[in-house]
Amino acid sequence: MVNYEEILRLARDCGFTAAAKLDISTLEFLPEVREMCAADKCNMYNKTWACPPACGSLEEMEKKVRGYHDAILVQTVGELEDSLDWEGIRETGDAQAKNFARLEAELAKRYPNLWAMGTGACTKCKKCTYPDAPCRFPDQLFSSMEACGLYVSKVCTDNGLPYNYGPNKLAYSACFLLE
Repeated sequence: MVNYEEILRLARDCGFTAAAKLDISTLEFLPEVREMCAADKCNMYNKTWACPPACGSLEEMEKKVRGYHDAILVQTVGELEDSLDWEGIRETGDAQAKNFARLEAELAKRYPNLWAMGTGACTKCKKCTYPDAPCRFPDQLFSSMEACGLYVSKVCTDNGLPYNYGPNKLAYSACFLLE
């Protein structure tokens, strides 16, 4: 039995600005999101084990997710000077990555079958082995919510967290499935 109050407090202690219980039944695996991945605006499509097409089909993602019953959604929200504040965007992204790694380590101690979906591509290795060799750390590999086919803003709003915090604010989101 997941003690959500404790887990959400742990998420905030790990540095996240916001955290909420995630209702797994709200997750929709959308081909349109995968099409956005295929447009390769992030330059990671077909370049890493954590991104499409290597991370698995939408059907495989959905089947895996449906094996879980408990989950949390977390966010790091940053203040930007303006919409072109690249330093603030990077700092918020770095904070999200650190918060994610801290919480993942803590939750893995309690939930050995933890499945983490991060923000952006997996960064465990400096250079991914894809497609020439198997993943070096398959147990530590994580895909982004988008790579899994999830429309992040909808996941947030469906689960009681804002996605847009207003002008000059940026939110990075991730989730952890607990079993």
